[in-house]
Amino acid sequence: MELGMGIGWRPEIAAEVEALSGVDWVEAVAENLCDDHLPGSLARLRERGVTVVPHGVALGLGGADRPDPGRLASLAARAELLGAPLVTEHIAFVRAGGPLTASPRLEAGHLLPVPRTRDALDVLCENVRIAQDSLPVPLALENIAALITWPDEELTEGQFLAELVERTGVRLLIDVANLHTNHVNLGQDPAKALDELPVEAIAYVHVAGGVEKNGVWHDTHAHPVSPPVLDVLAELRSRVDPPGVLLERDDAFPPGAELAGELDAIRATLRKAAPPAGSGPDRPARRRTEPPAGPDASPASDASDRSGGSGGSGGSGGSGGSGDRTGVAAPAPVPAGTRDRTAVAQAALLSALVAGTPAPEGFDHRRLRVQSRALAAKRADVVAKVAPELPEILGDGYRAAFLAYARSRPMSGGYRRDALGFAEHVLVAGGPADPAARRRLTYWWQDRSGARPPRRATRLVRAARAVLVRR
Repeated sequence: MELGMGIGWRPEIAAEVEALSGVDWVEAVAENLCDDHLPGSLARLRERGVTVVPHGVALGLGGADRPDPGRLASLAARAELLGAPLVTEHIAFVRAGGPLTASPRLEAGHLLPVPRTRDALDVLCENVRIAQDSLPVPLALENIAALITWPDEELTEGQFLAELVERTGVRLLIDVANLHTNHVNLGQDPAKALDELPVEAIAYVHVAGGVEKNGVWHDTHAHPVSPPVLDVLAELRSRVDPPGVLLERDDAFPPGAELAGELDAIRATLRKAAPPAGSGPDRPARRRTEPPAGPDASPASDASDRSGGSGGSGGSGGSGGSGDRTGVAAPAPVPAGTRDRTAVAQAALLSALVAGTPAPEGFDHRRLRVQSRALAAKRADVVAKVAPELPEILGDGYRAAFLAYARSRPMSGGYRRDALGFAEHVLVAGGPADPAARRRLTYWWQDRSGARPPRRATRLVRAARAVLVRR
């Protein structure tokens, strides 16, 4: 379906998004929504006919484990609540460890790249098919930005995505900012990736801002869209007219006028890069970059020939809850031992990043340190958002205290549990030094750490006590 021009809906800019003109659709982070009711802003947008697409960040379809049925059920419920035409997720892993490795479960708190190997692709394809069969609408998957790359990879990003589409019929959400990030950080050519991937399978496109520091591009979603990112968007538009294009912004939100200006810049880029009328099909089939090597050639090299075009391309594309993947071959089971090998490799990497264990062989140690610091910083930022009382109570000391906590306490649950663990750690260590702040932190922790929420009378007493403490 044609989506048009969109913007990422976030609570902090809900009013600005509602006031923007020329917005055809919005995307909302699925995990930030309830299963049974919508925020008023999203409800009003839907009443105006604005399409809302749920964008998941926590499934971890690239992980060694099969997708969690509860997470899939929640994503399906949000899609149905929104009347969404599709749902989207990421080609990434977000947790590792657990039963497959007989080691503690660790959470990354962020999207981490899967190795572009046959093992990882087999696991990803099976996980995608499980997700497709659990969802009521088609699924599209996003390429991610990376600070690190795995050693001994067997496929380029474009080849990996092409074979994923052929084997599952999944659609693609191409983030041009992530292609630029991987160009700066990993030396990967965005034009080559676009040449190799099946552009006709694109459901829509993300555009976002970032910043370069010390030769590393950070995909912050907190800065204006830069000219190099718009250049990658132009490269993509020269090949295909994407059904939808969306501006993402997750932090440091500017006024509505600046958001409107970024949308205008994206529209101008798309117009300028469009092929001249009559110069050829606007949604071309993928160009083969190498001829097949023979009967045993990799499926990625001959995807369009053997499946009648990439599964999930054109029209509504993809598969819904029925598991219908027209033109896609029946899935082969994941070979024995593949999930175990993937689990061990991912657990070793994540443990090195968040628990300080030795780096796995073959990784760039400098880049691992950059990624490790980025994960800890993101943890601190998200905990500050989900529990804003903590930086308020701890003041300027919050960030240093949290980063010290994170170095010895890997995240094993969600961010709210992380906030409680941090507060408990500070209290056990005897902080904060200020008695009034220590009492406030104690009351905050008590209110949230019980097996059930405190009764109304208890909340009133604690609220009154907190007011007295502030005085």
